[in-house]
Amino acid sequence: MRFRDPRRHFVFEYYPWYANDPFFHWQQWDRNPPADLAANTVPRLGAYDSRSTAVLEQHARWIAESGAGAIDMSWWGRESFTDRAVHRVMDVMAAHDIHVMFHLEPYGLDRVERFPADVLYLLEEFGERRRWDCWYFNERDAGRQTPVFKTFNTLLPERIRDCHGNLRNVPEYVPDAQWRRATDRLRATLAREFPDLVLLADSVDAQRVRNAGFDGVAPYGPLADRSTWLGTALAASRLGLACAFNVNPGLDEIERRTVPPDSCYTPRPFLPPTRPFDWSEPLERERAAGLAERQIDATLQWALLLQTDPWLAPGLDFFLLFICSFNEWHEGHQFEPMKDAGELTAAERAHAYHNPRDGAYRLRRLTDALGRLV
Repeated sequence: MRFRDPRRHFVFEYYPWYANDPFFHWQQWDRNPPADLAANTVPRLGAYDSRSTAVLEQHARWIAESGAGAIDMSWWGRESFTDRAVHRVMDVMAAHDIHVMFHLEPYGLDRVERFPADVLYLLEEFGERRRWDCWYFNERDAGRQTPVFKTFNTLLPERIRDCHGNLRNVPEYVPDAQWRRATDRLRATLAREFPDLVLLADSVDAQRVRNAGFDGVAPYGPLADRSTWLGTALAASRLGLACAFNVNPGLDEIERRTVPPDSCYTPRPFLPPTRPFDWSEPLERERAAGLAERQIDATLQWALLLQTDPWLAPGLDFFLLFICSFNEWHEGHQFEPMKDAGELTAAERAHAYHNPRDGAYRLRRLTDALGRLV
């Protein structure tokens, strides 16, 4: 594949949902910011506000310097906190030549019927109204350009068995046929303007993705183990679907402090799998950093191999690689720089954060790798 601007095919997952007056997201799961955050590491910018122009300028500089050329912005619906942040984010990203696409979440039965209207709203409000100044269009190998939308938790099981052995309904479950009606309606509406529209689903079940009317699979983050990616890519290829995998440093998710007695909540383990850490030890934090660096290298290499292999994607001429994430601090897979361990305040050190010696190591590792590609 040959593209005029390869940077546009490396896209950061981006979360514009933080605030500090009052605190929003930083205070989740019984945390007490600004020193006590809903994250296992402290950002270099502290408990920042996603609406701050100074913060956005720094984010845009880091993203541009990394070699990536776009962000995939989390969007939770009209009039949501994230919706109100979009224009300001786009103003800054446009100034740094960074394009913006959208990651729509979450969609249950109460919202799926609005999916076509939501996509039309995004196109009109943040594309057409802004004269497409930094709207993301994916360049195909044949020179065509098309908008791309991704959904989160799209195709969930109808029921699961919980830790008590009880079979319970999944509240966010949407039948594939209902998704298909929504995606078909959207395509019919946009058939003239965007006949090559690409809809990606956060799912590894290629058959359900196709049944629901999506164009490709885009499993989110490190939870879809890369050892399963080949099987996912093969299944997608057989059904004529695209694949969009992700570069990630693993998982270091915050643990909830208060859990109801009968809850089935279990903290998710550190990824990639390893022996337990003693986070109070500097050498252990460096061990975690080394594992994250190797995960970055491995996921980038594997994603590139699978998504550019002509046998796995015959005739699709579609390439898009997500970087998960720029700033999802709760799950701990952010590339946004952390504070160096030596920069933590006394109040922050009291909370046993996992900050390593060099808080920018992830972004530096990614930048070095992308520098050889774009």
